[in-house]
Amino acid sequence: MVHPLIKDMFPTTLSLGLFILYISLFVNQGWLVTASQNTNNSYSYSTAVAVLLAEILKLIASVFIYAFKYPVFGLLTELKNNSKVFALYLIPASLYCLYNNLSFVNLSRFDPTTYFVVLQLRVVVTGVIFQILFKKQLSQKQWLSLFLLTFGCMVKQINFGDVDETSVKETNKELSLSLTFYSIPLFAQLLCSCLAGVYNEYLLKTQGEVNVFVQNIFHNINSMICIGMVFAWQESFTWESLAPFMELKVFLVVCNNAAIGVVTSFFLKYLNSILKNFAGALELVFTAILSYFLFAIPIYLNTIVSICLILIATLMYSQNPVTNPKSKSNQKTGSLICSA
Repeated sequence: MVHPLIKDMFPTTLSLGLFILYISLFVNQGWLVTASQNTNNSYSYSTAVAVLLAEILKLIASVFIYAFKYPVFGLLTELKNNSKVFALYLIPASLYCLYNNLSFVNLSRFDPTTYFVVLQLRVVVTGVIFQILFKKQLSQKQWLSLFLLTFGCMVKQINFGDVDETSVKETNKELSLSLTFYSIPLFAQLLCSCLAGVYNEYLLKTQGEVNVFVQNIFHNINSMICIGMVFAWQESFTWESLAPFMELKVFLVVCNNAAIGVVTSFFLKYLNSILKNFAGALELVFTAILSYFLFAIPIYLNTIVSICLILIATLMYSQNPVTNPKSKSNQKTGSLICSA
């Protein structure tokens, strides 16, 4: 028998499976990206090309699954009949493209700790944007769980005396300097993440008459257009840049990233952006635990406190979860999902 709290958060087996798969893919991405690094923690491949190849794989996967159920030439009709929806997907696609490029810029200016701490503010920002787009007020308990989740993630960066003080002092010095000069691009990245996620969910649930795989295809094509514009501006793409992706470990990074994109669209379709933040926080928990057992990376007191706060916030939220905004009924989409 399914526990009532779990049933409230995950009304169907599909939604629970998506939640678990989403976390698993993101945790797996961490191992794959680490394995693809050189000894000096750099990359032998273009990260921009990796993003482009992932979008191409997502497009191929969406077209293949659609064609498994419907005539592939029907996509042309879908595009013709839903040109407005196609155009609307340029918004989240451009936001995601800007987010990906800003992440490389900000990681070159901020230490990972500062970068991680500031980005946790997206939990609260997502809640605000969610209320505006879906006209749905969050309860006091839901807001409390979001703030507790944010605090729990940020506690991970606090030194309780069992971490080397030298690195902490250097981090604090760089924090004040970085936030003084480079805060605008970092907060721009934060807003891109929140706006893109919630708006993507909004399209998936308000344009329910359009097949979810067709919406994925619309998103992928727009993303490729945006990335192509970046390449045209930077003049950085060459056919030689594809060579490193022949290596298995690099190719797996692209494949896993593509799988994340496909699963994320279904996550936003059948769950919501609020729960997506909790999935991201739980990902940190599982990453810390697995890192300890697989790589003997120590778990300090701040990690233990952070994990406890995240679990408490998750339990609090599960007692009063956000009711998923219902998308317009679409028999085509429903039947496709059941067969997928």
